[in-house]
Amino acid sequence: MVARLTPDQKLQRLVFDFEFREKVWIFAILVLLAMADLFSGGAVGAVMGEFLKGAIATINKGREFKPTLESYIETLDSLAPLVEQMKKYNMMLDRPIEEIERLERHMRTGKELVQKCSKFGRWRMLSFPYYQSKLRSKDVALGKHLSVNVSAENKRDLMEVVINVRKVLEILLKKEDIEPYHGYQLRGIYGAPQEPEFMEMGVPLSKLKMDLLKDGVSVLVLTGLGGSGKSTLAKKICWDPEVEEIADKFGKNIFFVTVSKTPNLKTIVETLFEQCGCRVPKFLSDEDAVNRLGVLLRVVGKNPILLVLDDVWPNSEALIEKFKIQIPDYKILVTSRVAFPRFGTSYQLDNLDHDHAVSLFRHFAQLNDKSSYIPDENLVHKIVRGCKGSPLALKVTAGSLCQQPFEVWQNMKERLQSQSILEYNDIDLLFRLQQSLDILENKFSINEKVCFMDLGLFPEDQRIPVAALIDMWAELYNLNEDGSNAMSIVHDLSTRNLINYIVTRKVAKDTDMYYNNHFVMVHDLLRELALRQSREEAFEQRERLMIELNGDNRPEWWVGLNQQGIIARTFSYILGMFYRQKQLKVAARILSISTDETFNSDWCDMQPDEAEVMVLNLHSRQYSLPEFTEKMTKLKVLIVTNYGFDRSELIKFELLGYLTNLKRIRLEKVSVPSLCILKSLQKLSLHMCNIRQAFEGCSIQISDAMPNLVEMSIDYCNDLVKLPDGLCNITPLKKLSITNCHKLSALPQDIAKLENLEVLRLCSCSDLVEMPDSVKGLNKLNCLDISDCVSLTKLPDDIGELKKLEKLYLKSCSKLSELPYSVVNFGNLKHTIYVICDEEMASLLENFPTPPNLKIEIPTVENNLNWLPGVHS
Repeated sequence: MVARLTPDQKLQRLVFDFEFREKVWIFAILVLLAMADLFSGGAVGAVMGEFLKGAIATINKGREFKPTLESYIETLDSLAPLVEQMKKYNMMLDRPIEEIERLERHMRTGKELVQKCSKFGRWRMLSFPYYQSKLRSKDVALGKHLSVNVSAENKRDLMEVVINVRKVLEILLKKEDIEPYHGYQLRGIYGAPQEPEFMEMGVPLSKLKMDLLKDGVSVLVLTGLGGSGKSTLAKKICWDPEVEEIADKFGKNIFFVTVSKTPNLKTIVETLFEQCGCRVPKFLSDEDAVNRLGVLLRVVGKNPILLVLDDVWPNSEALIEKFKIQIPDYKILVTSRVAFPRFGTSYQLDNLDHDHAVSLFRHFAQLNDKSSYIPDENLVHKIVRGCKGSPLALKVTAGSLCQQPFEVWQNMKERLQSQSILEYNDIDLLFRLQQSLDILENKFSINEKVCFMDLGLFPEDQRIPVAALIDMWAELYNLNEDGSNAMSIVHDLSTRNLINYIVTRKVAKDTDMYYNNHFVMVHDLLRELALRQSREEAFEQRERLMIELNGDNRPEWWVGLNQQGIIARTFSYILGMFYRQKQLKVAARILSISTDETFNSDWCDMQPDEAEVMVLNLHSRQYSLPEFTEKMTKLKVLIVTNYGFDRSELIKFELLGYLTNLKRIRLEKVSVPSLCILKSLQKLSLHMCNIRQAFEGCSIQISDAMPNLVEMSIDYCNDLVKLPDGLCNITPLKKLSITNCHKLSALPQDIAKLENLEVLRLCSCSDLVEMPDSVKGLNKLNCLDISDCVSLTKLPDDIGELKKLEKLYLKSCSKLSELPYSVVNFGNLKHTIYVICDEEMASLLENFPTPPNLKIEIPTVENNLNWLPGVHS
């Protein structure tokens, strides 16, 4: 049996044969040269000498064939893995591929030549010199490419790296850019709402997860009808263990942003910066916002990233495209009513099958042994079939039937049987939701349906402050001043799943009726239902008039002088004044105007003579109150809320001085330039406002401007250093809440002049060092809250002299190391006094005799992220 030779052995044998035959050829050439010299003389000898030199050169090339081939093979083998790594990094950095392709072409042709030369047998040894030259030429060309082209490319790449590093350093060094907030940091699921408590979507969840984790999928669109559970499923997947905890997938880098109908790219990016705990930059343009978002995601993107864009409306493909940033393992999950075919991969969320629908319905109807009426299975199944598997319809319908008697259930069944819900038809779904409104009850002489319709006055996907609803409903529907009537309606709407009720921080007892941290949210479909209800009446007869002004777009009936040319203005003034006044005269009791950041304050000459409530929703950095404000003689409530990122400068605030019936003003995220005379004002609420200029730079004392003020609430106003001069001269004042104002360091010494003050809240004023001893003179004070005043070192010595005090909040006063002895006087009170504190403060109270009327309560600390902007339960 003949042994097979390895390729190396074949090559060595081939070269050995070549070297042997080479010697034979040299000997033959020498013999021929000698004979030529002998017979032909010197001329022939010279020619034969040149021939010999050429032959020897050719023989030498043949001898170099093996080392040249081996060297070239070694070069190609060492470069191959490096080129593969270069290709991988090139794709990650989104670099042009032409440079790598040129290098690959050199290596590919070289490899083809090597493979061809390695197959040569003995019979091809005369070709060795020729192929040695080709191998040498390829080797030189490859070396030249590496030494010249690749070297130049590397130098260019290095310069780009230096420039990009410099840009990143500039961003990191700027105060407004990626600088972590001090204190509490989010735990990783940035902005993801609370995990849904119950959902019958196990199969859709598994399918969605499989599609989302597939390689090659960068954008996945979760599509379905309104109310089909898209947002719920998106929230659920954020909390799914296989998504959140698998380190080689998304780890902790999950972002959740609600986009809504009129998205603003810069606002969304600002939200993402906030969710990451980074200082928000000032974006020059949408492109700048996208570029900085890319920097942010690369900073936090050590693990793969999942971005959830929730509630993306039709015609928003361009917005999604801007978030497609070239980052490895970066995926976007979009929820929308449309599939967006441009992005290829989509998942259609169908309605629930009957069994899952029944399970979901039973959960929200709370069918258990404690129910006053338990319907039979046949009735339940008929009602569930009427909901056609829509999760939202099931939830709302079940909520409306919860704890209801047989007649209500029977009526619902008959309604659902009399008309059908067509699949994939939003109008029918809205109609079905309307049926849940029709059975709302009358409370406190007002139908809850009317209150539900008021929720459409506020922008979609925004938390609505309960305090604002209390102000409105107290004046519109004569509900009580303390808010208990309004809260009863809020709880009922929440029970029927028409709203989501959120408490961001529980800082007071329920009996305090303090609602600054209470909000409601309305699903966009239900908000649309409320808007449709309000628009059923003719324009001039509507109870609620809601106007949206975006940029230069105006309703057809809107006529402003700034929108007309010179001739048109003259013609309108001479001939059209009567028509315009007739067209814009409205009878609405409630006026809501929403404007975007590009609104130019071009107001028309409207005549809302009957308006009692005006809600202004704005986004711009500067906002002028409408000129027609001074004519709104019946106005009782003004609510101004800025939903933009920066505080808005409020102009023409003095127009409010003409309104003799104005009782309540609520301002949020605006800069108040100055005070004006508001003698009828009874309640002033300032949330996240700049007020120092108005309080300190105004020639009018607040006691002269607002002499009849009964309640004042200042929350998160960081420029408040001291209370305004003259505040203590407002003797009607009963409630004063100064909360989360971290620069407030002292209270006025004459605070005892507030002889009717019943509630004083100073919680979370971190710079407040002490309270004046004159506090003991507040003879009607029944509630004092100084929780979280971390710099407070002592209480007034005579605090025990507050004879009407019923509740004292002392939570988290870390520097308060002792209590005045006068606290023993609380035992002399005939009523019960509650001290709400932490364990440290409770131990200080144990140093004194504990009278039977003193009750110490240590509340449970609730840890949640609901207080953060953009985080919704």
